[in-house]
Amino acid sequence: MGVLDVIEVDSSELVQLIKGEPNCLVLDCRPFLSFSRVHITESRNVTWNSVMRRRSKSSAVSLEWLVTDKTLLTRLRDGELSPVVVLDEDTRSASDLKADSLVGMLLNALANEVQQGTTQICFLKGGFERFSAVCPELCSQFAGLNFPGAAVRDSDSVLTGRTTPLYDQGGPVEILPFLFLGSAHHSSHREALRSLRITAVLNVSSSCPNLFENELQYKCIPVEDSQAADISSWFAEAIEFIDSVKNNGGRVLVHCQAGISRSATICLAYLIQSWRVRLDEAFDFVKQRRGVISPNLGFMGQLLQFETDVLCH
Repeated sequence: MGVLDVIEVDSSELVQLIKGEPNCLVLDCRPFLSFSRVHITESRNVTWNSVMRRRSKSSAVSLEWLVTDKTLLTRLRDGELSPVVVLDEDTRSASDLKADSLVGMLLNALANEVQQGTTQICFLKGGFERFSAVCPELCSQFAGLNFPGAAVRDSDSVLTGRTTPLYDQGGPVEILPFLFLGSAHHSSHREALRSLRITAVLNVSSSCPNLFENELQYKCIPVEDSQAADISSWFAEAIEFIDSVKNNGGRVLVHCQAGISRSATICLAYLIQSWRVRLDEAFDFVKQRRGVISPNLGFMGQLLQFETDVLCH
């Protein structure tokens, strides 16, 4: 099956597939930031990057390069998911796709690697732009829990008359449904943590206390906010902890003293590893949710190296 042989569906037909086919899979090929803002509910983002694009020029693009979720990849290859509907921003027809576009490469990889007799491969005409205009009720928009710069005063500041520092204002922000970022101040408010259903805390400091060890799961990464500190040696351990919390149905707060440098670095590393996105994309994504983040230069250098290691392998 080539790109031009896929089954084309329109928005109304996709609605019927979503509602009537329990194993329907929607793969969204729009940029990570666009997907993160709004997407078809239950759809999955397929990411691509310049490093992988350069690598692909010398070899065929494998499905595992594009679908990084190993469980999802296995189900795709085993024919458990059908139909598979691929979409981009606004392409009207599969015949308009270029072979080296992300959608074109994904459709060809699906055609070459999934079971032809059991998996129906489709392309959404008009892309997300058309679908969201016709069926906005089936699209999920990011619901931020906090917005940077908001003039928030907590109960302590009201009592003392002092203004809460910007990095302590509001509460932890949602990076992903199971991943939150905040400061030590945020980690000390038990009711706020309870309201967000936080079950675990990743403390990226050597000085901030773990106040609720009888109630929450804690992990400490004793790193100082110094350009000379080696935070990258903790990336694998931190990512494993976050994933374990997620896989157990929990939610984790990542914090340091101010929620600006160390904890932000860990969240960025997690996005690079789990979403296979470039550092600049991950940074913009987190910055939109917590505007005060600013990893020190040493940490940014380590993140750039981590980006290269992840995206080249």
